[in-house]
Amino acid sequence: MGYWLVKALFSPFLWLVWRVKARNRRHIPRHGGVLLAANHQAFCDSLFLPLVVFRRKVAFLAKAEYFDDRRSAWFFRLAGQIPIRRGGGSASERAMATALEVLSQGKVIGLYPEGTRSLDEYVHKGKTGVARMALASGCPVVPVGIRGTAEVQPVGQNRMSPFKRVEVRFGEPMRITVADVEAAGSEFEALRSFTDELMQAIAMLSGRPYIDEYIAAKQR
Repeated sequence: MGYWLVKALFSPFLWLVWRVKARNRRHIPRHGGVLLAANHQAFCDSLFLPLVVFRRKVAFLAKAEYFDDRRSAWFFRLAGQIPIRRGGGSASERAMATALEVLSQGKVIGLYPEGTRSLDEYVHKGKTGVARMALASGCPVVPVGIRGTAEVQPVGQNRMSPFKRVEVRFGEPMRITVADVEAAGSEFEALRSFTDELMQAIAMLSGRPYIDEYIAAKQR
């Protein structure tokens, strides 16, 4: 209820001020669990992607730090965000279990396979978490290219600059199966191959060149 209320309140403003366009929404399955995997260049990506998905609620695995401040935590909870603390160990395992539970309920999760925001013009090498979720859940992954948000909210700027153009493009759903693992010879190779193909698709949709390198620590 809270999610749809927040969306109803903010959507007209976002549509009007940033003239958002969405292309190929037909690629989003109408039912069942699905992962939306997008490039990430600004905090506001998490506003514009759910905005253009009309009939389905999109939840993100958000940094748990966003929930530490009571002044902002209420908004993230209403927006359906799922807290996750970065780093390995049991916290990541709990986050994976939470995501799989959400997918098993037939819901939509938005993710950024690069792991964090890219501060340059590239789409970087993706981490294999999205592929792991897709393999474990059997759910499709829809690649998403987001354009224009780097101009709406440049690096180091908290406010959103008005009257810029934002476009969100959806690609055809992708799947990874046990058969793919068997064909690749190992789960690692299958996950890596799927992730690389996914990032190439995201790069094409976003209009940004792909670089086969993880985002450097100094960018984060």
